[in-house]
Amino acid sequence: MPDWLELVLRVAGVLVAFLTLPLIVGQAEHKVMAHMQGRLGPMYAGGFHGWAQLVADGIKFVQKEDVTPRDADRPVFRLAPAVALVPYLLVLLVIPLGPGDLVAQPLDIGLFFVLAVVGVGVLAVLMSAWASANKYSLLGGLRGAAQLLGYELPLVLAAASVAMAAGTLSLPGIVEAWQPWWLLWQAPAMVIFFVAGLAEIRRPPFDMPVADSELVFGYMTEYTGLRFAFFLLAEYVGIVVIAALTTVLFLGGWQGPFADAQLGWLWTLLKVFAVAFVIIWLRVSYPRLREDQLQRLCWLVLVPLALAQLVLTAAVRLALKP
Repeated sequence: MPDWLELVLRVAGVLVAFLTLPLIVGQAEHKVMAHMQGRLGPMYAGGFHGWAQLVADGIKFVQKEDVTPRDADRPVFRLAPAVALVPYLLVLLVIPLGPGDLVAQPLDIGLFFVLAVVGVGVLAVLMSAWASANKYSLLGGLRGAAQLLGYELPLVLAAASVAMAAGTLSLPGIVEAWQPWWLLWQAPAMVIFFVAGLAEIRRPPFDMPVADSELVFGYMTEYTGLRFAFFLLAEYVGIVVIAALTTVLFLGGWQGPFADAQLGWLWTLLKVFAVAFVIIWLRVSYPRLREDQLQRLCWLVLVPLALAQLVLTAAVRLALKP
């Protein structure tokens, strides 16, 4: 197969995943939350269990008027939703689905690339907040920037722990080096990474930047129609990305209880959807943190624990070194 054709097929596969997996997670969130809270909601669209309701919502967003505030910085205002989406698309390019060639673009520094690209998300928050010419959007954007910049540190430290344990920055390399006993000694790093990841994608209980009870809808207040839908899509893609990174870094990726490498992609997807379910469950179960609680958790709990985990990882690596 020519190299260009293989590249096209890999990118096309990532685009399909980029467009379908978030919709599956979004539909699952609607139905899981509905059953957990005893409010089933619309059950008729599409027939079985209202499976087409999310499609109907998408059509509704397309039909809505695209309104731009009169005093807004129009180019920046319109560009912000795309900036929120593109980093997650780039991350999906380097996440391995299975062994061998089941990754769009294998990189020797894949983890470094992922952490660098995920950090770009703060720009979308600041762009939409400042360009909206709305005080509620600006307050939400400043909260979002403080949150994202703060939780970036424990996220990076936790990822550095597992990279140190594996001795590589390659995501497929980390999966290949992973051992089941890592579930014990890397468990603190996994919890830190997962919690910091939730804060990075601004999911409840870390949704202070879009606190509807006080900020209308934060930095997304002035967005309507398809641009607002892009922000929602970015949230669901973020769920997929955080779940996939947690799977690859801490849960063994494609490694399962059986040695059949051909089913590796299936184990990866099962783990990703299991982690996504936990993210949905946390939204239903925990109330929103106050701003002071959110920052205290980051700087007084997660960062010290992440540093301690790094020391533990270095000590174990030295002890196991031949």
